[in-house]
Amino acid sequence: MLGREIPRMKASIRNAALSMIAILTAVGLAACGTDGGSASGTENGPQIGVLLPDSTTARWETQDRPFLEKKIHELCRTCTIEHGNAKGDVAMQQQQMDSMISEGVDAILLVAVDSRALAASVRKAEEAGIPVIAYDRLSEGPIAGHVSFDGQEVGRLQGRALLKAMGDEVPGAEIVMMNGDPSDPNAVLFKEGALSVLSGQVKIGKEYDTIQWRTEAANLNMSGAIAALGAGNIQGVYAANDSLAAGSISALKANKVDPLPPVTGQDAELAAVRRIVRGDQYMTVYKPFPPEAAAGAAMAVAAARGENLDRVAKDKVRTSEGKTVPAVMLTPVSVTVGNIEDVLVKGGVYTVRQICVPDLVNACEEAGLT
Repeated sequence: MLGREIPRMKASIRNAALSMIAILTAVGLAACGTDGGSASGTENGPQIGVLLPDSTTARWETQDRPFLEKKIHELCRTCTIEHGNAKGDVAMQQQQMDSMISEGVDAILLVAVDSRALAASVRKAEEAGIPVIAYDRLSEGPIAGHVSFDGQEVGRLQGRALLKAMGDEVPGAEIVMMNGDPSDPNAVLFKEGALSVLSGQVKIGKEYDTIQWRTEAANLNMSGAIAALGAGNIQGVYAANDSLAAGSISALKANKVDPLPPVTGQDAELAAVRRIVRGDQYMTVYKPFPPEAAAGAAMAVAAARGENLDRVAKDKVRTSEGKTVPAVMLTPVSVTVGNIEDVLVKGGVYTVRQICVPDLVNACEEAGLT
């Protein structure tokens, strides 16, 4: 009984101590409620906040959120989940963090819109006795734990695939690099990993950082690269994720680039898998969502209960403040047309029916997806 009472006692103490914050962050509470926020579970157990960064990248709402909520409730039937999506807005996520702190949640699972900008909010949570688990992205500030994939390996997988796809044009092929948002620590790691493979093998004709991972920004940048380099002088495109790949490919098609150069991606979005089958996109990187969500949920539940995170996290990661915290680091997988069935279909991510829409029937047969 004592273990069950501890989260309620903590919440009560926090609520009293942080009443001023509650007044100042009423707007943040509204943001959680009106911009995709929700609560589920019971009101008697621990409260866990889940803060996602945007709705631009499909995975957050279609994959991570349902997997996280399902696993949290499997591990803790009395837990309440408070959900918020910042929609790419740093100020909104800061307000959502303040709201959850004032509400007295017992743990926060955070995917930061901007890791540096959220550091003060993470510190405020720690001061209130609320552990923050950095999910997928390594947030700055005094986090309690971290769950993610090896970001540099993601970039290496993308770089190796691109070199393979360009074949005899390497070395010396000219490519466009469509990097992610520089405020996302993962984007930095992806780029570092890719360059460790590509440097000395290719010429980078144009390189762009893409704020908030926006598809339309990638589209505009790729159009600019084509104008500057010439449609026939782009032998490959490093796109850091599938949304950037989509924007790049649409620009290439609009500028009548034929054949399309190989384009990388990441996240194994369904639309990207279809592009791979169609031949528009060469590869994507699959980061298995269920294991990541399971690890994130386990760490959040343990943190909310005041348990030692070393019981559920066997790895370690060094934070921006030089502290070593428990972590779960998972392994990404490269996906091309040749292993879609083994990795994504047999792995239960998508069915053949989901992938093979009517205009892809012939391409699916050629790919062995029947």
